[in-house]
Amino acid sequence: MFCKGFSAVVAGTPRYFEFGLDRSCDMKTMWAPWRMEYILGEKDEGCIFCKALSDQDNLTLYKGHAALVVMNKYPYINGHLLVAPIRHLSALDQMNKDEMGDLLETVEKSVGILKKTMKPDGFNVGLNLGKVAGAGVEEHLHFHIVPRWFGDTNALTVFADVRVIPEHLLATYNKLKPYFDKMD
Repeated sequence: MFCKGFSAVVAGTPRYFEFGLDRSCDMKTMWAPWRMEYILGEKDEGCIFCKALSDQDNLTLYKGHAALVVMNKYPYINGHLLVAPIRHLSALDQMNKDEMGDLLETVEKSVGILKKTMKPDGFNVGLNLGKVAGAGVEEHLHFHIVPRWFGDTNALTVFADVRVIPEHLLATYNKLKPYFDKMD
């Protein structure tokens, strides 16, 4: 069974495109209005990862030789970390093998720390390359590490315009920081 078409916004106007197929199913829209705070919010000048290297930022957990770890200021859930190379790079093919190895090792160690401290049931780990792929900071490559628990409540964000983050960002930072201080 095929749906009859799809909706899109063209030149600022919602449009519906027909395919002449089965009309028995309608496309549903899922809203995530909480993202507007990030999308439309005032942007700091410069790269957040480069700033994290120079500032005494309360969200930076680790600064290594080739990689750094910061907490996501707009997390999907507690423990949402960002792991970036020290060098300001926007693509994987700009990294040398040592940097790539260090970056992935930092991702691995970060997952280990989250396993030990937060005991999640799983993880989403990935990177978004390019704005169209969802990169909010496309000029500085970075991995997202998102811990996941059975029954976590991230669906509330979509269905009820509510995001449940059970622990304050700085409390999570204080829980994680001693473990990141022991890295290397």
